[in-house]
Amino acid sequence: MHVSWEEFGWERLGHSAGRRRLPVWDATVALVAGQDGALLYDTGSTLREGVELRTQAEALLGRRVTHIALSHPHFDHVLGTSAFSGAAVHGAVGTADLLARSAEELRADAVRHGMSAADATAATDALVAPRHQVSGESTLDLGGGLQVLLANVGPGHSGHDLAVLVPGSPVVVLCGDLVEESGEPQAGPDAVPSHWPAALDRLLELGGEDALYVPGHGAVVDAAFVRAQRDRLAARFGVS
Repeated sequence: MHVSWEEFGWERLGHSAGRRRLPVWDATVALVAGQDGALLYDTGSTLREGVELRTQAEALLGRRVTHIALSHPHFDHVLGTSAFSGAAVHGAVGTADLLARSAEELRADAVRHGMSAADATAATDALVAPRHQVSGESTLDLGGGLQVLLANVGPGHSGHDLAVLVPGSPVVVLCGDLVEESGEPQAGPDAVPSHWPAALDRLLELGGEDALYVPGHGAVVDAAFVRAQRDRLAARFGVS
């Protein structure tokens, strides 16, 4: 039986990709499907969300997710990763070391934001760090002529920001929390404000004027929105 993306609350983004805004923290996950492989960008905030995303992806594609790309190491984007056994996990260089030593900090942050202690503990106990770390850019061939670009464009929102470029018409740029639409960009203790505008400049270079830019939280935006947010961040942090 054919299952549509919309039945699961997913928004189509061109021919090969779609995304879903998860409840509670409005974090975006995105799925990119080639002929042979499938990439999930971020995995949700709990094991339960990860399992749900895996089940939905398999129903939509008729096969398993082969690759995970983590936009940055914050709890609402990475704690569902262990639901995807066998998938190759990618992150910006340094992400693996950070996650290996910061499980307790992630757990505490999740609880501080309203997650139950049981859910936070279960997810951080099963925490999966990337084995494939991206320094600069890396290309993944998902088959059928679809090659996606993983780009280490940070630091900015965090010390380890990874974007994904999906070619097509339109081009889709998965931005993580470098771009936020549903609220002002959040600069936590691991943000690097002095580099954040430059990270957005890099996103704009990758995608160009006609791309769809998918923020970590909120509605899909265009290049003009990203540029305006870049200018506001530069003014906010006193960066040229």
